[in-house]
Amino acid sequence: MLKLKASVSILLAASVLSGAMFSPTALANEVIKLATTTSTENSGLLGALLPKFEAESGYSVQVIATGTGKALKLASQGDVDVVMTHAPAAEAKFVADGYGIEPRGIMENDFIVLGPKNDPAGLKSSKDATEAFSKIANKPSKFISRGDNSGTNMKELAIWKDAGVKPEFTGYTSVGQGMGKTLLMANEFQAYTLADRGTFIAYKAKLGLNISFEGGAELANPYQIILINPTKYPDLNHKGARALSDWFISPATQTMINNYKVQGEQLFKATYKK
Repeated sequence: MLKLKASVSILLAASVLSGAMFSPTALANEVIKLATTTSTENSGLLGALLPKFEAESGYSVQVIATGTGKALKLASQGDVDVVMTHAPAAEAKFVADGYGIEPRGIMENDFIVLGPKNDPAGLKSSKDATEAFSKIANKPSKFISRGDNSGTNMKELAIWKDAGVKPEFTGYTSVGQGMGKTLLMANEFQAYTLADRGTFIAYKAKLGLNISFEGGAELANPYQIILINPTKYPDLNHKGARALSDWFISPATQTMINNYKVQGEQLFKATYKK
């Protein structure tokens, strides 16, 4: 009888343990929801990096690739565990409003103005991005805008503003698409567009576009990873999110970011500093 009771107790304990291990809550804690930009996905960077994190940590990362504006909105609503974006002003507001904590700069590349090989607006001779955009509007030339409230779209609109131009001129088209699709549309219509260098390199073999203008502080493109404030949303996977953030700033991962290349070209430069 005692043996039977002991066996029943062991079975019950095993059942409880098994239920805890495989309950939806337990399983959910193994998944990290990352809202990030389409550029980190289109460039192939996350596809190269995240399997290594998953193998080392045991976590599974669910990537929601969208524009920076949408990514930060998802984070502010508590719909994701961590966010990685590239719009400094929007990120600063996200943190100041109490939604984000511990922003960490992890890498950068730059924005470039792409256009037809014959450069009809003559951007090559421009002294800065503002002048280049003014030439596009004054021509006027075709310009394809992402129009998706992404970090790239925010940068584009800021340059138009600096140039004193309302982006309503003939030839300006807002498409509401991610970076990859925008590049393909700009190629199809032989139009100018603003792109991040990483995605351009990844798509270059498919495009008949050239870099029409590049360089200058105005076109810098830094990326940050930001944790969600646990006082706002205590039920998120904060442990997993921190593990991912810590992994991105580790020397090994920073080296992998620097070493990631497409067609022999480096796409991102690691930037984390303690």
